[in-house]
Amino acid sequence: MSDLFKPVPWTVQNLVAAVESGALRLPDIQRPFVWEKVKVRDLVDSIYRGYPVGELMFWNLPGNDDAKAIGVDPKTQAAKAKIVDGQQRLTSLYAVMTGEPVVDDEYRREPIRIAFNPFAERFEVQSAALKKSPEWVPDIADVFESPLRARKAFIKRYAESHDLDEEVEEKLEEVFARLHGLKDYTFTVIELQSEIERSTVADVFVRINSEGVNLTQADFILTWLSVFWDEGREELERFSRHSRLTPDAASERESKQVPWTPKNHYIAPEPGRLLRVVVALGQNRGRLRNAYNALRGRDPRTGEINTQQRDRELELLKAAQEKALNPTNWDDFLRVLGRAGFRSRKMITSDNTVLYTYALWLIGLTRFNVDRTALRDLMARWFFMSQTTGRYTNSPETRIEEDLARFADQSAGNPGAFTDEVERVIGTFMTEDFWSIRLPDDFITSSTSASPAYQAYLAALNILDADLFALDEKVRDWMDPSAATNKDVEGHHIFPRAHLRDELKITDIKRINQVANIAPTDWATNNLIADRPPNAYWPEIVQARRLAGEVLNRQQYWHSLPENWESLPYEEFLDKRRHAMALVVRDGFLRLSDPSYQPMVEGATPTAPVEVRVEGVTLNDLVGAGLLQIGDLLIPANPERDTIAEVTDEALIALDERTYDSPQRAARADGDENSDGWDYWVLGEEDPPRTLRQLAESLQRAQAA
Repeated sequence: MSDLFKPVPWTVQNLVAAVESGALRLPDIQRPFVWEKVKVRDLVDSIYRGYPVGELMFWNLPGNDDAKAIGVDPKTQAAKAKIVDGQQRLTSLYAVMTGEPVVDDEYRREPIRIAFNPFAERFEVQSAALKKSPEWVPDIADVFESPLRARKAFIKRYAESHDLDEEVEEKLEEVFARLHGLKDYTFTVIELQSEIERSTVADVFVRINSEGVNLTQADFILTWLSVFWDEGREELERFSRHSRLTPDAASERESKQVPWTPKNHYIAPEPGRLLRVVVALGQNRGRLRNAYNALRGRDPRTGEINTQQRDRELELLKAAQEKALNPTNWDDFLRVLGRAGFRSRKMITSDNTVLYTYALWLIGLTRFNVDRTALRDLMARWFFMSQTTGRYTNSPETRIEEDLARFADQSAGNPGAFTDEVERVIGTFMTEDFWSIRLPDDFITSSTSASPAYQAYLAALNILDADLFALDEKVRDWMDPSAATNKDVEGHHIFPRAHLRDELKITDIKRINQVANIAPTDWATNNLIADRPPNAYWPEIVQARRLAGEVLNRQQYWHSLPENWESLPYEEFLDKRRHAMALVVRDGFLRLSDPSYQPMVEGATPTAPVEVRVEGVTLNDLVGAGLLQIGDLLIPANPERDTIAEVTDEALIALDERTYDSPQRAARADGDENSDGWDYWVLGEEDPPRTLRQLAESLQRAQAA
């Protein structure tokens, strides 16, 4: 075993220097930086106190080799060794000691600033308060750059508001020297020798990381690709990275012209998610475990590796990935979602539904040669059905495996075979019982954002070219993701909350916020409604806005208002409206079968979107601007979740005795895999409550003013 590896001592200073120069890099089989900043703080604190923080493992390279660099600054040396184990620790040390930003798991350039109190010898993640405090060194990177200059700067600022004697200054000198001495901390590094094959290194990586973070089957396949087709792995990474960037932003970040990116209003996929599309198209498999075994060429009976089978499976994957990442195919597919009435990510309750529909769309296009226009119309109905029924929400791998088997039995090159099978499956699920029984029951929820049924209702309103509630303005315009953020239009209560609470004595929030009590309208209408019962405000609105004849009939149809609805008991109104909403969804779905239907916008990303984005805003910024306060409570926007999180004095989100430095990570920790964290959390003590995204947009508008 000694021929495979040997232990070698490395100081922190040497490690950081090797990372900074590029001599030490990440192999493609490594994960992005995913540590929380508080974990970085704990690492620095442990090293400061001389605690053991584990071994590292490198792979010495036989010659120059392409590898992923840590950080975003240019590298001056070719890679001499790759990090097999210890990526998070080395990335942390590099970031806090050099001050350079690193690229995190969301492809953002993120600095990691650790503050230090030399009197208490305590480390904390930098916050707006600590940055201003004279008792703290705001960023320890300054100490590693020049301990003398950092100490003098600290003493000068501290002395402006405190008395300093010689004894204290001597103590500070010792503490700053000890902090600077972190660079001399020694790691034991297990160096794998250059003769080891890449497949062995990949196996070592999988085994080591499986002990810490649970790796998915997608991780195993991505690791395998890094060994046998690293260009393909990089293509998936680049597609994922660019799905979050406009062409201009990608060009600026990569210092070269990027004419196209897959950025869109529906999904920003990760490499592992994209892999599902490639595997479904290339290997006709839904279960990634089976795909992984096939790619390895492993015989399920004997366990032996068949290299010929491995090569065949790889070629299938290569051909499929070329089709899946093709810009024309991707852009054409996005029009499917627009045609189905879906306008943005807010309406998508399952990313799997988008990706698996894309896989089937590619199968119809490339394997069965279905005409693109006919395929768009057909798959718009498939997506509407899948999204509305939650087809790929529970046991998605099993479901797509079944669907792939359906088309495997059909004759390739025969468009009619694919079309007929899709129509047959749709007809099996979208039955009269579905419209009259199941779908009305699906509306029994108080979550608009997480309800496939309610989002299908909004999609149907788009398809039917509906107006907003009591307004001569289109629902589709309210939902336009490329327009500037319009806070004047939202979903409002038909039976006002105060009326239900004070007059009808209904205090259960879930009953008050039933989706059958929500209609899209503007703030002016909502203010006109105020807290009055429907039988008081509705006649006034009808008269003031001249809602009569066909206009009134369409309003009552689109917004599923039963006859004499304004005088109905609340529970009866909800029951009747749920059934009426289901009929509107049915009509929207049936309208998709009409070839003459043309949506106003088909879902492709505009070349110059005018949208307010949260990029560049952090929780620290919100606290510093006073939009968030220490101790504020955050709750999920989905009222059916009873989680309560808190803003800490470090500008972090505390949840279940752990803290998170981004809304996205806190949302994932709360069990939500699809929502954007900025939309997931709301400031619960406000009325009406505002999401973190709305707070961030307020800050951006104030800064731009």
